[in-house]
Amino acid sequence: MSDRLSVFKTYKLYVGGKFPRSESGRVYEVTDAKGNWLANAPLSSRKDARDAVVAARKAFGGWSGATAYNRGQVLYRVAEMLEGRKEQFVREVAEAEGLSKAKAAAVVDATIDRWVWYAGWTDKIAQVIGGANPVAGPYFNLSSPEPTGVVAVLAPQESSFLGLVSVVAPVIATGNTAVVIASEKAPLPALSLGEVLATSDVPGGVVNVLPGRTAEIAAPLAAHQDVNAIDLAGADEALAKELEIAAADNLKRVLRPQAVDYFETPGIERMTAFLETKTVWHPTGSLGASGSSY
Repeated sequence: MSDRLSVFKTYKLYVGGKFPRSESGRVYEVTDAKGNWLANAPLSSRKDARDAVVAARKAFGGWSGATAYNRGQVLYRVAEMLEGRKEQFVREVAEAEGLSKAKAAAVVDATIDRWVWYAGWTDKIAQVIGGANPVAGPYFNLSSPEPTGVVAVLAPQESSFLGLVSVVAPVIATGNTAVVIASEKAPLPALSLGEVLATSDVPGGVVNVLPGRTAEIAAPLAAHQDVNAIDLAGADEALAKELEIAAADNLKRVLRPQAVDYFETPGIERMTAFLETKTVWHPTGSLGASGSSY
């Protein structure tokens, strides 16, 4: 018999590319689908939420200013890292959602494929929803999408990994930065995703992950004046209504919760939900039969 003691993992927040403990010092027990203890996760506070917004805002300029092609390369690198840690995520998803190993493996495969799918959209979305507009006058009129800014994301409660990636990837693929509230009852896949992001090429602060009580963390984010949008995917009806009212104070974009089968191929709605349209008018001079006098 071995007398070796097991090394239990200490899960932490992921904020600004680092792994701090919650400033409150609180933790809560995370259990599997059968109620067995898995780990102690940090219980994020309002102060942690504000710190995450500061980190996301600081990272926004560099991330939104990167070329769409570069963002696609970075996201694809994350998929490579996920592929290398597939075994870990299969175990965590199986424990979190009460799935067999085979079903959990299918979820993880779908999650990695979903990340690659959004990586491929980074330099294509502008071609789909942007373009030249016909106008009656000597002007070029061009519309192009731009990221909204800092987006608070309430991750789905039941789909701890595939659902998580399905709501986070479109936010950052389009140049936004994210403050993510992990699934309250199954936060471990989200916290492990933070470890993957930290060891890939995603700049610190682009994605920030907060575990804990969804309602407690979401309230200050919905009211925060430096948060530009909020995805309510992980909120129930009562909480969603409360947060939507708070979000109206600074005219945040709000994506309401909806029934989603995360295994289905997503459309572009989650990308366009957090994009603004910039339209530029440029004079061309007079155009006539003899040519342009531009």
